[in-house]
Amino acid sequence: MDKNKLNRLIAKVEKPARYMGGELNMRIKAEAEFRFALCFPDTYEIGMSHLGSRIIYNILNKRADTYCERVYAPWVDMEEQLRENNEPLFSLETRSPLREFNVIGFSLLYEMCYTNILTVLELSGIPFLASERGEDMPLIAAGGPCVCNPEPVAEIMDVMFFGDGEELVNDFMDAYAECRRRGLNKRDTLIELSKIEGVYVPAFYKAEYDENGNFSRIVKTEPSAPDRITRRIVRNLDAAEFTGDLVVPYMNIVHDRVALEIFRGCTRGCRFCQAGFIYRPIRERKPKTLIDYADRQLGCTGYDEISLFSLSSGDYSEIHAMVPEILERYTKNRVSVSLPSLRIDSFLKDDLEKMQSVRKGGLTFAPEAGTQRLRDVINKGVCEEDLLRAVGDAFESGWQGVKLYFMIGLPTETDEDILGIAELARKVSRLFYQMPKDKRGKGLRCTVSASTFVPKPFTPFQWEPQISTEEVLRRQALLRSALKGIRGVEFNCHFSETSRLEACFARGDRRLAKVIIGAYKRGARFDSWDERFKKEAWEEAFAENGLTVEQFGNRHIGIDEPLAWQHMDSVVGMDYLRREYLRSREGIVTGDCRLNCNGCFGDRCGTLCDMHKPDSVWEIRKKAVGSEHAQNEDSRKNIEGEELSE
Repeated sequence: MDKNKLNRLIAKVEKPARYMGGELNMRIKAEAEFRFALCFPDTYEIGMSHLGSRIIYNILNKRADTYCERVYAPWVDMEEQLRENNEPLFSLETRSPLREFNVIGFSLLYEMCYTNILTVLELSGIPFLASERGEDMPLIAAGGPCVCNPEPVAEIMDVMFFGDGEELVNDFMDAYAECRRRGLNKRDTLIELSKIEGVYVPAFYKAEYDENGNFSRIVKTEPSAPDRITRRIVRNLDAAEFTGDLVVPYMNIVHDRVALEIFRGCTRGCRFCQAGFIYRPIRERKPKTLIDYADRQLGCTGYDEISLFSLSSGDYSEIHAMVPEILERYTKNRVSVSLPSLRIDSFLKDDLEKMQSVRKGGLTFAPEAGTQRLRDVINKGVCEEDLLRAVGDAFESGWQGVKLYFMIGLPTETDEDILGIAELARKVSRLFYQMPKDKRGKGLRCTVSASTFVPKPFTPFQWEPQISTEEVLRRQALLRSALKGIRGVEFNCHFSETSRLEACFARGDRRLAKVIIGAYKRGARFDSWDERFKKEAWEEAFAENGLTVEQFGNRHIGIDEPLAWQHMDSVVGMDYLRREYLRSREGIVTGDCRLNCNGCFGDRCGTLCDMHKPDSVWEIRKKAVGSEHAQNEDSRKNIEGEELSE
């Protein structure tokens, strides 16, 4: 490609740094046998914030035979420039057209990025459908949480990765390299790749439908393909690859800091939360591993912030020991430390006071529902007293900004539950303004944020419908009215149309690929961006294919009906999810697996998870949430007399 021409083209767009490359710590390699284009199908500043992509980038570039380069979905101004100048989309490292790569791998974090995949393919001169791509085309691959239900994009992808990628991507490249060296054609290569645990080859399966147009079953078309694709699990995170030296961007990105994944998985069991089920079992990193990594990254990047993240960072068994050590080590150099994923009942007042001595930001708490009845239905396991205690501690420690996160449209929700959200916000406001004036600073900044419930595969609520758009808007209006006039409180809500499509694609089947292509051809791009969402394009694409959003997202699925993702084995048993669904209807709370094994892996519990073994798991839990709080929980029982652990 003409580098000078590209430079002139890049100079015309709003944010040239998205496309320049050349950042600090960018990998430069001599010629490699194989080339892998790692694509995050959203803007540079979002994709560069994704830790998973950074990990895969490092792993692949450690291989002597592979050069991994980055590419991101071009914003609409850059897409226009590429089309007007008849230039293909290019990688950041060498500015090579994507057609020149052996593999293009997409990270699928959310369903609303699907049209961006098509932008990348079309700008690279690559056909959308796998069946239309010849032997000379790159293999198109994808991984990430959306692979839990791969079917809406199954006809677009050649291979898909299900589960943890650290070991899987190396196994994939080993097998791919061997196939290329043996001179195998594409089909025979795919047969070999399908033998790898966690690799799904959609072309080897066919979907069938009943007379009502509902999904009926998946049928294998290649005898050697596995009946089910088992989620890949990295057992030892300390031994797994981390990110290497982080590439430091020229522009601000969403999460511009050193990110430390302190552990993976969650056993709390919130029934709406896909991540809480698909990342089980819990696996922790040792404090020394984390501190060594932080030392290296701070030294090679110049970052001044560390984020200790996980699905519930307060549940890390070494949290009380590690946080003071990290604070002592780094805050003297004005490096701030944050814990972005804290549950209300694991709020660590003493540690957080120290952490925020460098930089005070806001705190986010997620009660999820406005009443205790609904919190029990969703298995949230926290009560109003937990919230008010945590918020009160935050106010006493000097915070004035808090964010309360809720969901609208949860199963069994009523107007009473909606009004309960406003009542909680009112109590938080009252708590703040009861403090002496000298502690209030500039006043309370309490944001009540409400997203719309989306039923997700491999959760107990996967069978539940999403409420209609009209009902979402009515409940949002009810909440907005109830919050009006509460001192220091403002309201934010999620755009309902994107949530509607998200539910459709989360539970959809292969027929949706043509809908995605149809919407793309009508101008759909960056659908998760409210200002870019084109409702008419989607409506026309669904109508053209004789389908509706409602038949996928708004339909109640019978608990024994076939599911479009039933050939994917998340390892968490479907019988367990059914049991949790039925318990939700009774408002029965299920305790934390760390205290008492609930059998989520079925007969595989003993091999996949050791949390149920008698090795002081109660002590682990007490360290994680504080012994006083854990002992208080001992007296709380649900209606079956089981121990409540949250």
